[in-house]
Amino acid sequence: MLKRLQSLFTRSPATAVMAPQSKKTILSPDTPFYAIGDIHGCLIEMNLLIETIEAENSDATIVFLGDYIDRGSKSAQVLARLHDLQTRHPNRIICLMGNHERMMLEFIDDPLGRGARWLANGGMQTLGSLGIKQSKARLKAEDAMEIADQLEETLPGGMQDWLRALPMLWSNGNVHCVHAAMDPSASPKNQKERHLLWGHSDFMKIPREDAECVIFGHVIVPAPDVRDGRIAIDTGAYKTGRLTAVHIDQSGWRFLQS
Repeated sequence: MLKRLQSLFTRSPATAVMAPQSKKTILSPDTPFYAIGDIHGCLIEMNLLIETIEAENSDATIVFLGDYIDRGSKSAQVLARLHDLQTRHPNRIICLMGNHERMMLEFIDDPLGRGARWLANGGMQTLGSLGIKQSKARLKAEDAMEIADQLEETLPGGMQDWLRALPMLWSNGNVHCVHAAMDPSASPKNQKERHLLWGHSDFMKIPREDAECVIFGHVIVPAPDVRDGRIAIDTGAYKTGRLTAVHIDQSGWRFLQS
């Protein structure tokens, strides 16, 4: 199975991440780690990457950047796998929250209000993976509340509490993992949740001035991309079949792709 994985081998020196002002941004993690981009129900691709990473280092720290559900067909199975992995290895498996996990929780809490958008943004596939039959993304009030109740009842024990407790930021030295973005004018410790989950208008335009580097997903890119202190690794697995991971250490970065 591991032969199905394609290593991109785009290792670059740590000083190669350049800002427009030609100032170098140095990757200085305290310890090596891997980060995996948006999974969106792509169980096979996720398992292949995990197997490859653990074959390289069985004690590797792996950070998952959120958006485990929706779009793809195996959302429930992805959640179960990640929940089990983190429960068994809490010190080296880090799962961040994505905006799709947040939307699902909002649907449980408020199916007639903010949560209503979830079904039209991939929630239908997640319900199907949980065995909840639903053919319409727009529901009458009583149907929406019934589906939300079914969802809450169908999630395995402890799963909802785990999802609600997922962090939105993980830092290692000067490298920060988030789902969507960071405000380039604010310190990593002073970020707003909506920017970490949904993005920031200046994130892709203005490089940080503090030599920090951000690894993120959320925005689909044709290939993993490194520039201006940003490392983008969402390669649209549910569309392309390519799920991307990045390995970070003091010498630079290396991409792995299913």
